[in-house]
Amino acid sequence: MPAPKSPEFRRRAVELARLREKPIAQIAKDLGIAESGLRRWMKQADIDDGVQDGLTSDERAELVQLRRDKRVLEMEIEILKRASAYFARENVLPK
Repeated sequence: MPAPKSPEFRRRAVELARLREKPIAQIAKDLGIAESGLRRWMKQADIDDGVQDGLTSDERAELVQLRRDKRVLEMEIEILKRASAYFARENVLPK
């Protein structure tokens, strides 16, 4: 898998594609990226600019972070449930 391109590279590639001086396929080939990737970057740029409906890059990043935090909290709750069950069982048994 190729290394991710920098945001500046992506912005510049989208600018070149929007100029329509060359076909998108040719621009992608010249830049050494996939045509589908360039089209995806263009679509995301349209969403970020408010031209098209959808999740902006910031909203997408926030959603990823919230899902990650939720997963951590669910694991913490599971650990606490197991610990409370363990200690409850320990206190019930005769000594």
